[in-house]
Amino acid sequence: MPRLLTGVSLDRTFTYRLHLLHKVTDLESQRAYVEETGLSIGDGRCLSAVGAFGPLSVNDLARAANLTKGQASRSAQYLVEQGLVRKDNDAEDGRGVVLALTASGRKSWQKVIDLVERRNQEIFGCLDDEDLATLSRLLDRLNAHAADEGGTPEE
Repeated sequence: MPRLLTGVSLDRTFTYRLHLLHKVTDLESQRAYVEETGLSIGDGRCLSAVGAFGPLSVNDLARAANLTKGQASRSAQYLVEQGLVRKDNDAEDGRGVVLALTASGRKSWQKVIDLVERRNQEIFGCLDDEDLATLSRLLDRLNAHAADEGGTPEE
């Protein structure tokens, strides 16, 4: 495996630059979520996951939204209280519940998806189609590698 830090200053390392990109873009995303959807970024991510992959258990929601089980549970409860998500009994596990969008939740979900699409364009719009395809492949490979190394949110 090649050494990645040889002769490179800290501000040129991949992890430093990824963190910087995340920090810069997440601040704007947090503001946009609240202003445009009325949801925190975490609640918006949970709503988008339920809409895209639902119905979901809380454990499945945590994985889909890249949150801990506790964070997903709190967001799910908030979304239920707001009337955006409903809890149904899990047909396969009588003790469990599954989360699904309500009619109101579908409308809010569309606002979140529109925001996600716009933020993706704002952040990655400087890349051409070839760059985007390359970045997509590399992100898939890095995520698979991180998962193999045990890099998942803590329970």
